[in-house]
Amino acid sequence: MEKDEKYMKEAIRQAKKAAAIEEVPIGCVIVYQDQIISRGYNRRNIQGSTLAHAELLAIQKASRKLGDWRLEECTMYVTLEPCPMCAGAVVQARIPKIVIGAMNPKAGCAGSILNLLEEKRFNHQVKIKRGVLAEDCRNLMKDFFRDLRAKKK
Repeated sequence: MEKDEKYMKEAIRQAKKAAAIEEVPIGCVIVYQDQIISRGYNRRNIQGSTLAHAELLAIQKASRKLGDWRLEECTMYVTLEPCPMCAGAVVQARIPKIVIGAMNPKAGCAGSILNLLEEKRFNHQVKIKRGVLAEDCRNLMKDFFRDLRAKKK
């Protein structure tokens, strides 16, 4: 199994944790020196906070683990293309690479609507690898929203 797939599978496990508590199933892991140093999954409803996105929670944990806000030697794996807030946080944290499962045509800022991660006018750009286990990641979202609609009927 390819390294990127291995870590994306762990991000998918995190996304499933979010789905289990009826949160949008987005999961994230951050890897440093070939070790997962943090994990996150959406917790907006549980925490009652707009800021409780998988990526932000993982960045906070990684920063605490490394003792630095700069995550310059880390790679982020996330099941869904980051929103503007999370893409901005990735740039601000100086993460050099992000691996994305599914793209997000309604809110994505790693190429779908905007590409904040590779914006040359910022002082930091992020390398992007898209489409790792994309079908699995897309299906998580599709199944979650299908089930949610069925519950509301």
